[in-house]
Amino acid sequence: MTSIREHQYTVETLELTSKLLRSNPEYYTIWNHRRLTMQHLFKGPGSSERSREQDHDAIVNLISDDLAFLLPLLRKFPKCYWIWNYRLWLLEESTRLLPTAEARKFWQQELALAGKMLSLDSRNFHGWGYRRTVVQALESTKLSTQEPINSMAEQEFEYTTQMINSNLSNFSAWHTRSKLIPRLLNERGADNEARRRFLDEELELIQRALWAGSEDQSLWFYHQYLMSNFDPKYARDSMVPDLTTDERSKYIAQEFDRVQEMLDGDEDCKWIYQSLIHLSKLRKGLTAEWPAKADSVRQWTDELLRLDPLRAGRWNDLKSDLDN
Repeated sequence: MTSIREHQYTVETLELTSKLLRSNPEYYTIWNHRRLTMQHLFKGPGSSERSREQDHDAIVNLISDDLAFLLPLLRKFPKCYWIWNYRLWLLEESTRLLPTAEARKFWQQELALAGKMLSLDSRNFHGWGYRRTVVQALESTKLSTQEPINSMAEQEFEYTTQMINSNLSNFSAWHTRSKLIPRLLNERGADNEARRRFLDEELELIQRALWAGSEDQSLWFYHQYLMSNFDPKYARDSMVPDLTTDERSKYIAQEFDRVQEMLDGDEDCKWIYQSLIHLSKLRKGLTAEWPAKADSVRQWTDELLRLDPLRAGRWNDLKSDLDN
């Protein structure tokens, strides 16, 4: 592009980059040229007579128009990194160049857009990561119009609940939920009793989900996250830090029984065997006793070898650990 080589950062150059990006949004060099052009246009013609109001209106229009240009691209290529990155850059420019209240409007509109994109593809991890970034920006001092800054943790936690209820296989929703929980409990000022109730509710939620979809990997990952609350190594950062060894052991025994029940009619689900072994090792670490006969634990590793031969090395190593 001759205009780029000659540093002709004009509206015409912007239109040329638009034409190229509609054909191939993976062309990251063109996105960089578009940034340079936009930065030049943000500065205006450099006239000393140019009023602040004109500057403000011009910048608002430039950002609004560019965000609108990106929408069809985002719908067509929802997993293209460069579109998301460039859109985020535009929002950051709004924060840098515009009054706080004006910039905040752009970020709030973006949160609504992220929700709309996730309604079209609820498991788009680009969209989930983008949403977390937008929320973090809205909670920042740069975009705050009041003191103290309002936390969005409760709102986002409820959002993960809605998304999980509509699709249990939403790994990103479960992941986001796990990241929100420690902060949520702290912001609520939850005492030990409230923390235990919360943990019990999450255990009930994941058990209902597992009974509905025991083959779903994302559910077992969240279950394992909840089980980490009973590992003394992570006690300080767990939902209920003050659990005694006996209480942790009882929780593990309860989960062990629940998971073991799932084997009845679902004997070919490798995730059940993995969970039983994990729970067994947790229990043994706490009480020096297996919750089931050691032979049963070895039998579960044999089942894993049968069901998942591609990871035979991993299961054999696990079996060796059990024998030690």
